[in-house]
Amino acid sequence: MLRIENLSKSFGQKKAVDDLSLHINPGEIYGFIGHNGAGKTTTIKSVCGILKFDRGEIYINGKSIKTDPMACKMDMAYLPDNPDLYEFLSGIKYLNFIADIYGVDAKTRQERIKKYGDMFELTGDLGQPVSAYSHGMKQKLAIISALIHDPKLMVMDEPFVGLDPKATHLLKQVMREKCDRGHAVFFSTHILEVAEKLCDKVAIIKGGRLIASGSMEEITKDDSLEDVFLELTE
Repeated sequence: MLRIENLSKSFGQKKAVDDLSLHINPGEIYGFIGHNGAGKTTTIKSVCGILKFDRGEIYINGKSIKTDPMACKMDMAYLPDNPDLYEFLSGIKYLNFIADIYGVDAKTRQERIKKYGDMFELTGDLGQPVSAYSHGMKQKLAIISALIHDPKLMVMDEPFVGLDPKATHLLKQVMREKCDRGHAVFFSTHILEVAEKLCDKVAIIKGGRLIASGSMEEITKDDSLEDVFLELTE
């Protein structure tokens, strides 16, 4: 579903990502962890076509983000750590705008807006302007907008930040349900306990370089993910 091959990206003299390769298969929830400044967000933005990279290749559902970016973006959804929404729109107008971009028909969008609006307890607020939303409500709206076209790949940067415990639980359920249907999820997080319980596979990045990757069992063995992470990154 997602293949990152020998990705490298520098900002001036600083190499943010250095020869990184990862393969995320259909049906996998793949966690991406590392300290602040390790290269997680640079990698994620490169995957989503937001950042041009210096070397390597990224394939989404068999298509290159370099040569066929629009097709790649139709197959995925990106949820940033701090959603930048059009605050002059109401919630429902924003969701319809996103549905229009992805060509979601009227019946399907109505069903999905109701399903996820009810799930995340946002339906009653969709008539309000986004500018009136709290941070958590904006995060929920961004999640619904990411799900509205049923993407094959979800790419998320710290998706649980700002969510209350119930919304966090629901998002984890949605992630698992999507992967059970053959989709894939690639997300960064600092919440190692969540990653350990939720992820099928995990990758640890330090200083732009991949230092460990594999199934949760392969990475942790008899230790906790937190212990392994601290040992590898010290």
